[in-house]
Amino acid sequence: MSETRWLDEDEQWTWRNFLTAVHLLEARLDRRLRQDSGLSHSAYATLAALSETSGHMMTMSALAAYLRASQSRMSHAVSGLEREGLVRRSKRPGDRRTTLVELTGDGRAALEGAAPGHVEEVRRVLFDALTPEQVRQLDGISAAVLGALDPEGVEPRYTR
Repeated sequence: MSETRWLDEDEQWTWRNFLTAVHLLEARLDRRLRQDSGLSHSAYATLAALSETSGHMMTMSALAAYLRASQSRMSHAVSGLEREGLVRRSKRPGDRRTTLVELTGDGRAALEGAAPGHVEEVRRVLFDALTPEQVRQLDGISAAVLGALDPEGVEPRYTR
């Protein structure tokens, strides 16, 4: 068994700053969305994912994979969105085992209402705090970390 490669002082500092920034960013975006629209950040992400697909529809399993959520967590989240009339669930014709999740008109309206404040907050707390060079560096760093976490490229990713 190999010896543990402990983080040095600079690495430990960087790691903790990174974790704190990610946690604070998630909390800030969630708080802003809830204030502006009543949507949680995870609900917004679900509606956004559906809005970006052809037909504004995905299977429950594809949606869970895309959002990196467990099937049970995704089912619970979709149930809440369905109660609010923001999504609709149905069975795939010819395959009653597969559940489809579809964005409704009300869901699209909720997403469109929440998007401006969300984008402004992302811009304010992330991009306005960075220089254009730092934005390019952040993209490169993110790509490198994604490569280490998913070297085979099997996880769903955003594409340009």
